[in-house]
Amino acid sequence: MDPADALALLMSPQGRVNPYPTYERLRAHGPVVQAGPVFYAVTGYAEVDEILRDPRFGVMDDELRDQFLPGWRESPAVASISRSMLRTNPPDHSRMRRLAAGAFTPRRIAAMRDVVVAQAAELVDAMLERGRDGEPVDFMADFAYPLPVGVICALLGVPAADRPQFRRWAADLTGVLEPEITPAELADADRGAAELRGYFTELVAARRRAPADDLTTALVQVHDSDGERLSGDELLSNLVILLVAGFETTTNLLGNGLVVLLGHPRAAATLGGHPEFAPGYVDELLRYDSPVQLTTRMSTAPASYGGLDLPAGSWLMLMLGAANRDPRRYPEPARFDPWRPQIHPLSFGAGPHYCLGAGLARLEAQVAFPLLLRRLSGLALAGEPERRVRLTLRGYATLPVTVGDAATGPRTDRGTPAGAAPATP
Repeated sequence: MDPADALALLMSPQGRVNPYPTYERLRAHGPVVQAGPVFYAVTGYAEVDEILRDPRFGVMDDELRDQFLPGWRESPAVASISRSMLRTNPPDHSRMRRLAAGAFTPRRIAAMRDVVVAQAAELVDAMLERGRDGEPVDFMADFAYPLPVGVICALLGVPAADRPQFRRWAADLTGVLEPEITPAELADADRGAAELRGYFTELVAARRRAPADDLTTALVQVHDSDGERLSGDELLSNLVILLVAGFETTTNLLGNGLVVLLGHPRAAATLGGHPEFAPGYVDELLRYDSPVQLTTRMSTAPASYGGLDLPAGSWLMLMLGAANRDPRRYPEPARFDPWRPQIHPLSFGAGPHYCLGAGLARLEAQVAFPLLLRRLSGLALAGEPERRVRLTLRGYATLPVTVGDAATGPRTDRGTPAGAAPATP
């Protein structure tokens, strides 16, 4: 299968639901393959990592959007994301990122552990109540979404009563992050963007009237004191992207990760009894089934990667999910192994656009998985999970599970006893 055919398969519903076989078809042609006159797909770990850090590559700016996406300014979804730090290059990207970065320092994130633990415990209690008679519960709706959305909303100062509505709006908006989008999907994305911008317009006004100790107030005050540092459009766009990025990736990490763990009962039993192993487990889950599968970059100057000369103006599709399974970097990449040495997944990117909330997402997952495995004695799939037909943001729409009775320790009937030492490869 040539690269163009492989990419066409990747864009199909079948390819999006399970992209990994198609990644290997692309990889067979090399770590960087040409699929069009100035279009390239990158599957190699080293190449993706280096390109993300290379100042000759950036995200699509307004001039390029005018060339490739005429009329983009008429789309609330495209225009909103384009005005955020997600889709801007230095110096604008650096300026906006610095304004929000203080809320995501390692020290601030470490201080949030108790809040995350408390919220996760409350959600587990609610799952036990709903599933106490053996009834399935939807892990995505009952845990994977409310945990990270609760955490990011607390940072932004969003009232708890408003949080349930964001899941649909965000799901619609993030359609514009896909490599291909239909007119109907774009219309949905525009509606989602309009709803989110409308909500934050009201929240901004409320924070002007009554400032609070939250990130929204801090950004509003920056804008009001100096519009050159943060324009009104940038204020709303970045609040939207902070909210959406603050839970979408983590929601998918929790859903993808739980399915992997339930498919590896010995590893799950070990983690349930040894929460101190969670950092390695979470990094391997990020590598094994990344919640973010791809990103794109445009070249501003000639460069050479993977034995190919890339002219200025080249468009590169960086396959993060494929890079995380590059056998040159990870032996036996299709095997889940939380004891791998030197696990450094590219799921949160690298370089200037490295995910601002990566540390927070890791914390939430490191708290959640041991807690779930320890407290839910009957945690098991209760039917076939339903994948979202998305490529960029890989996750489940629904994930039915049974939870059993409240437990004081992890299950030990399907593998390593809770107190046993973990096996190493």
